[in-house]
Amino acid sequence: MDDRQIPKWSELRELLQFRKLELDPVERRLAQAFTIADLRDGARKTTPRAVFNYTDGAAEEEITIARCRQAFRDIEFVPSVLRDVSSPDPTTEIFARQLAFPLVLAPTGYTRMMHNDGEKAVARVAARYNVPYTLSTVGTTTVEDLAEAAPDGNNWFQLYVAKDRAKTVELIDRVITSGYKVLMVTVDTQVGGSRVRELRDGLTIPPALSVKTFADMATHPSWWFDKLTTPPIEFASLRGFSGNSAEVADQIFDPGLTFEDIAWLRTVWPHKLLVKGIQSVADAERVVELGCDGVVLSNHGGRQLDRSPTVLRILPVVRERLGSDPVVLIDSGVMSGSDILAAVGLGADAAMVGRAYLYGLMAGGERGVSRALEILRGQYVRSMQLLGVKTTAGVTREHVSFVD
Repeated sequence: MDDRQIPKWSELRELLQFRKLELDPVERRLAQAFTIADLRDGARKTTPRAVFNYTDGAAEEEITIARCRQAFRDIEFVPSVLRDVSSPDPTTEIFARQLAFPLVLAPTGYTRMMHNDGEKAVARVAARYNVPYTLSTVGTTTVEDLAEAAPDGNNWFQLYVAKDRAKTVELIDRVITSGYKVLMVTVDTQVGGSRVRELRDGLTIPPALSVKTFADMATHPSWWFDKLTTPPIEFASLRGFSGNSAEVADQIFDPGLTFEDIAWLRTVWPHKLLVKGIQSVADAERVVELGCDGVVLSNHGGRQLDRSPTVLRILPVVRERLGSDPVVLIDSGVMSGSDILAAVGLGADAAMVGRAYLYGLMAGGERGVSRALEILRGQYVRSMQLLGVKTTAGVTREHVSFVD
């Protein structure tokens, strides 16, 4: 006790590091986001509940999305030690284009509902980070405007094959003219999934907002101001379709879609073709036999059929059966850089994220999307180094296993 002494201020000053006061609330919010979960918290605080639930929710009991995320948690990495990882190279190549790391930004609908910057902001960030961005058929920016916003980006387009095939061809022609080189056709939307959160919030087509939902939106005046002072949200690339939003959705969700339509599409689209929504090995083999350049293993992020397959589990078998040539992507449940690493180790060329960057968009617009990609890339590179591999190509099945 006799050795105790009161520390001098000069000694305390070395221990106390006060952060610089940040007046910009967006910068302050993003500076405190170290994970995608942090961005999700920021999105929930800054966005009306109904809009947040549209992004965050899934179909029915949300069993599928919970299982998808659990599957990634059930991954065990097997590090190789005493390897030189001082200069990691996370790059990879898909369709003769180099990517900064194995990530593709997935198509999402109603993107400007989350933040007025919408798809243009996401595409600009993707171009800066050198990863592909996929514009949705039900996006809120036209194929032409997106190409103009990110002329140097690796821009892909996601297609719903409409019941009116002539309208589909018209849209494809616009996509070709605008310079897109990859088409991703979605095949798991025979009808829309039952997303209970949206039904309860009244965020349907057309909207049927409850008093409670409307009141919640009123507590986010900046969100309302943006929506009231900017062009209305619409399916921007579908202006040639007639009817209101519900009628347009009915035209583009075709329960009669078959493998024959994929074969027809292969004759119409002259560039790389991916099929999204594959959930079985047999279907993956079939679409590749039809001449498609690859598949996206996806259950639509759990937003369509609840209790659908956990696609991470079938990924190794799909890769084995298809061989090394077709591109294999995977989405549904990817929330971190280590999730991306797990997908690559199990055979994917890259992983796709939708919710992850939308949380960033809601939390901080274009800056929030940039923060999301910064987080994912940082986690991926760090995990790769800790795994003991120096390159993305060095991540193999030997490094990844399931803990059952």
